[in-house]
Amino acid sequence: MSGFALGRYLEDFTEGEVIEHALSKTIFESDNNLFSLLTMNHHPLHTNADFAARSQHGRVLVVGTLVLSLVVGMTVPDISGKAIANLEYEKIVHLAPVFVNDTLYAHTKVLSVTRSAKKPDRGVVYVETTAFNQDKIPVLSLRRKVLIPTRGGEK
Repeated sequence: MSGFALGRYLEDFTEGEVIEHALSKTIFESDNNLFSLLTMNHHPLHTNADFAARSQHGRVLVVGTLVLSLVVGMTVPDISGKAIANLEYEKIVHLAPVFVNDTLYAHTKVLSVTRSAKKPDRGVVYVETTAFNQDKIPVLSLRRKVLIPTRGGEK
């Protein structure tokens, strides 16, 4: 993929910086249905409009793990595009419901950048990502640790 820059090197991250992600995604009914089928999550809140209409929210809810997957994917160009590995996901919090036709946006705060003591060609970036809907209501937050190469450390 010559000429296509994806992700950052360890040196490109600064503790405390907030990265506004350019990618966004409107979640369509087909997205939610396909994800429900692929992951075998057949809860009627996600797949049955009549059942969902009688529920607390009155409409179909998007599967929470789809929201998580989309938000992580939206961060790839800025956070983990050069990753050696995603090491850990933690503190995943669903802050508000997400519905079909909501649009997700996200930003990520860099919590720490730590160069490896054993392998100086890499280090760990610890980040917290928050996703918002089109009304700027926070809907999800998560923290993760990503193993990132240093400039020249990528093989």
